[in-house]
Amino acid sequence: MPQWLCNQLMRAFQQKDRRQIKLLNDCWYFYRTKQGPKEQSSGSL
Repeated sequence: MPQWLCNQLMRAFQQKDRRQIKLLNDCWYFYRTKQGPKEQSSGSL
């Protein structure tokens, strides 16, 4: 997961912003499907 996305997700969870969490979650799944299977496991922390 990109660092910028991780930071925004942590901020959204701390602020309990459900709308932002849902939006970022959708962005992550869209990003993951565009990257393909080769990069799904290499970018995890």
